[in-house]
Amino acid sequence: MPQTDTIDQTLPRGRLQGFCVPEFRPVLQAFEANFTQRGEFGGSVSLSVNGKTVVDLWGGQADTDRPWTKDTVSIVFSCTKGATAICAHILKSRGLIDYDAPVTKYWPEYAQHGKGDTTVRMFLDHSAGVPALRAPVKKDGTYDWTYMVERLADEEPFWTPGIRNGYHGLTFGWTVGEIVRRVSGKSLGQFFQDEIARPLGLEFWIGLPEEYEPRVAPMIRHVWPSDVKLPPFLEAVVKDKSSTPSLFLLNTGGFMPAGANSRAGHAAEIGAANGISNARGLAGMYAPLAQGGGTLVDGETLAEMGRVSMATHWDATLCIPTRFALGFMKSMDNRQRVAPIPSLPGLDSVILGEQAFGHVGAGGSIGFADPECGLSFGYTMNQMGPGLLLNPRGQALVDAAYRCLGYSSNDSGVWRR
Repeated sequence: MPQTDTIDQTLPRGRLQGFCVPEFRPVLQAFEANFTQRGEFGGSVSLSVNGKTVVDLWGGQADTDRPWTKDTVSIVFSCTKGATAICAHILKSRGLIDYDAPVTKYWPEYAQHGKGDTTVRMFLDHSAGVPALRAPVKKDGTYDWTYMVERLADEEPFWTPGIRNGYHGLTFGWTVGEIVRRVSGKSLGQFFQDEIARPLGLEFWIGLPEEYEPRVAPMIRHVWPSDVKLPPFLEAVVKDKSSTPSLFLLNTGGFMPAGANSRAGHAAEIGAANGISNARGLAGMYAPLAQGGGTLVDGETLAEMGRVSMATHWDATLCIPTRFALGFMKSMDNRQRVAPIPSLPGLDSVILGEQAFGHVGAGGSIGFADPECGLSFGYTMNQMGPGLLLNPRGQALVDAAYRCLGYSSNDSGVWRR
């Protein structure tokens, strides 16, 4: 184990604690600056290099009455997609799933309304054409797995599957998750516990047991400034209730926004959005993938799961250019786009290494692996920030980590040595 420095510092709210290898003190400094300069309320950051944890920090407040402690967890929103995708890749690595097989091989009912040629790959790279549901989702419908799966099987695709992509913000969890359930014979949350979380010793759940509820830090919504022009995604949400962005964000049966802080919202298995963990859990999940696959997947599967599968100049849901691997985000550089908040450019970006793959979560959390340098990274927080991808808090931590590893520039859109 590398020599580490124990950290215990006073913050404007609460304390900053944990440990940090001296060579990675710039990550500590960036995390501290998040609290003193960038409005962080509570959060955690953790990273490992070649399986050795070099940073594990937490600080601030879980809520107004509780400090964020080593054991605090929070909902990580779409970082959950990475967990769900890894479940599918484990089954592929075992020869139980074929990326290019029609999904009807595993889920015959999905063939309705011309969706029979949809492949598993299309589910994973957001090109399947079911980024949302058109008809209203019943109250608490997102907590009912069978209801959501049946609704998706009966949904008419928004486009011919495979011809374009649009972020499947919530539906990803049931499309990919139902393949996992049908092939493995276990619910998504149980499979994740049995094959990933428990073997790796992670505190990470898709479907939180009630006994852990007191440890959850509630999320604090970001309020978009009234004097700032809305970006295309939010403009569509507000102005066109039938648009894909609006259906994705608002047609959730109550999960967003209130359900994200509810016991029911935590207990359900929503494989795209309600995973609960902390930075340690996110970094730990990606650690084997930063080192050749470990016990999770073989080398061939690892190589394919991190490669770009679908990219576009205009994502049908997010209304920005996006790049996706099979279930993961790749580095997305949208810094040249006009920033809705001029002082905060890059809100629709996430700048990683070229080989890196992972996923951001609403408000700014992120977990990823970079096999080029053996890096696994996790960051979680409870004060949600602006933008669709990373905001300056998360990107500052990512940038500091890459610089500590000897990377020199991200001007090209990816971090390079």
